[in-house]
Amino acid sequence: MRIGTFTYDTTRDLPGTVETAATLPEIFERAIRGEFDVAELGLTFHLRLLEEGTPFVALPIFPNRVFRHSCVFVNTRSGITGPRDLVGRTIGEFGTYGQDSGVWAKGILMDEYGFRPEANRWVIGGLDRPAEPFGFIPHPHPGGVEVTTAGQKTLNDLLATGEIDVLFSANVPQCVLDGSPDVGRLFPDFPARERDYHRRTGIFPIMHTVVVRRNLLDDDPGLARRVYTMFEAAKDAAAERYRRGRRLYQVQTMLPWANALVDETLGEFGEDWWPYGISANRTALDTYLRYHHEQGLSSRRWRVDEIFAPELLGT
Repeated sequence: MRIGTFTYDTTRDLPGTVETAATLPEIFERAIRGEFDVAELGLTFHLRLLEEGTPFVALPIFPNRVFRHSCVFVNTRSGITGPRDLVGRTIGEFGTYGQDSGVWAKGILMDEYGFRPEANRWVIGGLDRPAEPFGFIPHPHPGGVEVTTAGQKTLNDLLATGEIDVLFSANVPQCVLDGSPDVGRLFPDFPARERDYHRRTGIFPIMHTVVVRRNLLDDDPGLARRVYTMFEAAKDAAAERYRRGRRLYQVQTMLPWANALVDETLGEFGEDWWPYGISANRTALDTYLRYHHEQGLSSRRWRVDEIFAPELLGT
């Protein structure tokens, strides 16, 4: 099998031919163009394809999950001091209106702070180099939401100059990495907020799933289970490396206090802090599907049991 996925510790031990790319959208595009048998795919990309009749079946494997209070960046000269200042702002988003990171960030802001996406103007473009919206997926959004493109400008530059007030981004923009005094996060204390969010909701946000070409599953009904087991084994091997590393204070990494972080993670999340399968992730998945529909990205609210391979619904 040809497998397409980003480079993660959870996929390091996958057997077979594993290919990657410089960016995740490149993997998604290559998957949609038919270059892989098995591939990582963003949840919103999968759902958008479902609306049109997808050649893929999703498996409840989640190689990419990130808490997203940290992904909202602001121009500090815009007067934004908290989420209630977001009304009437111009907001940038990479590649499409409703990337997975943006779906989560908007949804959390809607649930907890009364955020309304339709009360803002949205600009879609490339983060560090000019780019048109992704050409390999549909781009649904509600009619009441104003969406334009950045053209030959980058979202990074627009944020740095104040031409956009806010940026919802899965990647940290270069102006933030460079320490620009004119940009910062909406939630500078994001680790504490994300921990609090997890403790209250039990949700560890899921960005991506893994899909298999439907024709392969038609020819080999046991393939879905074997792929799931393969990914789960690779993930468990990565987790075991962290557990073994506790004895050596995680000296395999360059990060001070990584050992304490592993201890804290185990204490808060339990032994399987990155679970695959439906049962351990149903709340997070159902929340995402609600957000996707509320934000006008789905024609209806999909159910968790509709979007994954039937033979894996019991996982």
